[in-house]
Amino acid sequence: MNRIQAILTIDIENLPSNFQEIIQHEQEVIAKWKSEGLVEHLFLRQTKNGAVIVFKDIDEEKARELMQTLPLIQFMKSVEYLQLMKQF
Repeated sequence: MNRIQAILTIDIENLPSNFQEIIQHEQEVIAKWKSEGLVEHLFLRQTKNGAVIVFKDIDEEKARELMQTLPLIQFMKSVEYLQLMKQF
């Protein structure tokens, strides 16, 4: 069972005034992916500057494609992708 982990960091220095609205839309998009079986987990970072999304049953190319559709993509400093193999 392969997984793709996307670790995203947001540029918190340059957020727009409607950031909370964008976050709400972001959560709706990720909830849709979860209901479609594309996302296994979503973790918010304790530093409040990003998140970790664990995709399942897709390859890295598809994960990158999906990430480009997120409302927050324009405020991301970086996104790191890790390919994982689930053991249990």
